[in-house]
Amino acid sequence: MPANALRERVHQLMGRAEEDLRDLVAHRSVADARQYPVEECERAALLVARLFTEAGIPDMRLLDTPDGSKAVFGHLPAAPGSPTVLLYSHYDVQPPLDEAAWTTPVWTLTERGDGRWYGRGAADCKGNIVMQLTALRALGDLSRLGIGIKVISEGAEEQSTGGLATLVRESPKFLYADTVLVCDTGNSAAGVPTATTDLRGVVHATVSVRSLAGPVHSGSFGGPAPDPLNALIAMLATLHDADGNTTVNGLDNSGRWQGADYPVERYRRDIGVRDGVRLMGDGTVADMLWARPALTVTGIDCPPVVGSAPAVLGEVTAKLNLRIPYGTDPDAAWQALAAHLAAAAPWEVEVETTLISSSRPFRSRTDGLAYAALAEAMREAFGQELTTTGQGGSIPVCDALQETFPDAEIALIGVEEPQCLIHAPDESVDPQEIERMALALAYFLQTQGEQP
Repeated sequence: MPANALRERVHQLMGRAEEDLRDLVAHRSVADARQYPVEECERAALLVARLFTEAGIPDMRLLDTPDGSKAVFGHLPAAPGSPTVLLYSHYDVQPPLDEAAWTTPVWTLTERGDGRWYGRGAADCKGNIVMQLTALRALGDLSRLGIGIKVISEGAEEQSTGGLATLVRESPKFLYADTVLVCDTGNSAAGVPTATTDLRGVVHATVSVRSLAGPVHSGSFGGPAPDPLNALIAMLATLHDADGNTTVNGLDNSGRWQGADYPVERYRRDIGVRDGVRLMGDGTVADMLWARPALTVTGIDCPPVVGSAPAVLGEVTAKLNLRIPYGTDPDAAWQALAAHLAAAAPWEVEVETTLISSSRPFRSRTDGLAYAALAEAMREAFGQELTTTGQGGSIPVCDALQETFPDAEIALIGVEEPQCLIHAPDESVDPQEIERMALALAYFLQTQGEQP
């Protein structure tokens, strides 16, 4: 299909793209049965399967994965001698956090005055599913391309439980492809074509501190009573120095990022840093994001302010998220974190650390034919050259794909630019990013069909 015709076809499909995204966002597909019924994810999976079937991918079905989640898979076989492209996404989403903090309903796709589409998963990653669907629909009869197209949409990526990663390792022939497009990242800014080359690995863990058989009255017993919350606060405080650098004993925190910079003012604007508040760390923004470990306390189990009593607690627990740069082994990072916390505990309180999950850092190669074709497709769609960047987040399946298919080219792209506020209240997507990225993907798939 000529380039101008393909561009027009994608543009005409944007109304359907909005309908698809509205239907997907309406499913509360948080893969945590403690928060939402598992049926929400199952219904979302069935919807994804139906939409890709309508877009021309045959044999769409649900696969059981070792973590209990369901992955959506389909396969259009390649003509003899032609390459196969695997399109990755995930249909599960993060919980909404504080629903009262959302300006518009969490589970209803809503267009606001700024033209963006709001709702949980609008960008991460249901917006990427819609981008894939729009590209496939724009191409029409996919069998004419000659290439193989596999679709895999994960059902528990946000929980980092590794079900699909295990499935990749256990069933390599099933998911093999010459090129893998992991559509779960995005551009460095809206309208700037970007491929992500580096992902940090991650260690998810909890640390529990116990000192008493149960809570006691702080007036009657507070003072000599070893307060586990104070102990936990003291322990967590040792994980950063005065400049804000992450200081886990045994982990290097002096790395330097060798790629494109992330300007300070743009970063402050992207995440909404309040005036006068300093950034953490003594490196550049890019150093801190992509070349150094980063420890975040993501939750603490202790009484909330409203409803709390004047008592010394018996036990408290914190959930920790440790991001690690390329070259750091997650098992070594976990052992270092656990040892650090044990050593930092005051008053000989009892400390129990538990590993929830971990994944390795990832780095993609950029010297292959498919990557060159992707760069050309992005140039055609956006009218400017492709840039590369790192990604502070983690996508566990990437390491499994690289390990299992060492000769495959793996590229990370998507619609998630900084204004999307993924994982936060008021998540949104720029529909123009969906349109541009769908056009780039359509160009890429079409050119793969023209390869000898």
